[in-house]
Amino acid sequence: MSEKTEKTEKISTAGRSTWRNWAGNVTARPVRSVAPASTAELARIVRSAAAEGIPVKAVGAGHSFTAAAATEGVLIRPDRLTGVQRVDRAAGTVTVAAGTPLHQLNETLAAAGLSLTNMGDIMRQTAAGAVGTGTHGTGRDSASIAAQLTALELITTDGTLLRCSAEENPDVFAAARIGLGALGVISSLTCAVEPAFLLTAQEEPMAFDRVVAEFDELVAGNEHFEFYWFPHTENCNTKRNNRSEGPAAPPGRIGGWVEDELLSNGAFQLACSAGRAVPAAVPGIARVTSRALSARTYTDIPYKVFTSPRRVRFVEMEYALPREAGMAALREVKALVDGSDFRVGFPVEVRTAPADDIPLSTASGRDSVYIAVHLYRGTPHQGYFSAVERIMTGFGGRPHWGKLHSRDAGYLAGVYPRFGEFTAVRDRLDPGRVFGNPYLRRVLGD
Repeated sequence: MSEKTEKTEKISTAGRSTWRNWAGNVTARPVRSVAPASTAELARIVRSAAAEGIPVKAVGAGHSFTAAAATEGVLIRPDRLTGVQRVDRAAGTVTVAAGTPLHQLNETLAAAGLSLTNMGDIMRQTAAGAVGTGTHGTGRDSASIAAQLTALELITTDGTLLRCSAEENPDVFAAARIGLGALGVISSLTCAVEPAFLLTAQEEPMAFDRVVAEFDELVAGNEHFEFYWFPHTENCNTKRNNRSEGPAAPPGRIGGWVEDELLSNGAFQLACSAGRAVPAAVPGIARVTSRALSARTYTDIPYKVFTSPRRVRFVEMEYALPREAGMAALREVKALVDGSDFRVGFPVEVRTAPADDIPLSTASGRDSVYIAVHLYRGTPHQGYFSAVERIMTGFGGRPHWGKLHSRDAGYLAGVYPRFGEFTAVRDRLDPGRVFGNPYLRRVLGD
């Protein structure tokens, strides 16, 4: 699959281009699409749209499964607002244009002997898109990309460039680190970095009951721990990432290709296609695929350990739960699958994050466990996702802003103690809802 198709797709329909997200489950037909090449041009576009009374939204690479960035107004594409603008070694920061793909950021940092402390597992997102929806990896002590921000620049409704940090416009900075595109259009981001280091990844199959019983110990004993449970089986695959003195020992070219491309993408694509065509075959396929990946250990620079290619397209729902509730909720999900007619061909992913201080972060104010469910694109997902969502909300779960869910502002205000703080900043910066859309009306209110 080419890099072009990994990004968002455009087609022409009835005189307008139709924007589609990566999964293909969200489309939008904006009145016009624009790709500014500078902050000044971006400001003019926003100011003009606001003067016309036309809503405006910026999209990233389309890896969100919700319509957070969709608009029938002016769609701002990230294609030309890219690049690393400044590396400040003394301050330990990097500043990037909002549309910079994470893979470009990581490659530039690695070449400079630097690294982010933590990251998610997909590198095709843009920097602003990843931050704005709360993209996270897994970590005992290190949190989401948004929690690593030290400053950002925001274009407001009248085209003003608002510089935000803990010292400058701190109330806006606090909210805009995960802003859902509701406060303005981010033009650049400054993120903390550190000298490059090595991570040793230890991947190991493990039985479901053992992982659940030892979960607290596994989280406490590793800098980064995550696991995948394969529905219809008792099998999990675990991954422990810890800093290492080296030397680097990356996966061999052939072995890495077999694990990451042939099995995790090629063979898995065939398995998903077969399961969609013949749902009754899914449990048998799951028993085979869950045993296909073997134990391995390797050591490499961080982004090559944290991230993985994702070529099999899917839809996803993820909820953040209080850390102490995570395994009880996962057991309920397993009981749901075991006792129902749902045929689930995708693993359930479990990760963690420490509490942070961002109002709309899914980890705001509490150590969190993330439980993510997926289904292959084109497979009916509503019944399974809805049933899992009922379990998650029973534990006070917070849905990932960029992944499918059915919650509204009434529910969300009850699980985010600082929800009102965010909406107050929104009311001040965008009273006319220039940056609004139906998704934001649902999750933030009018």
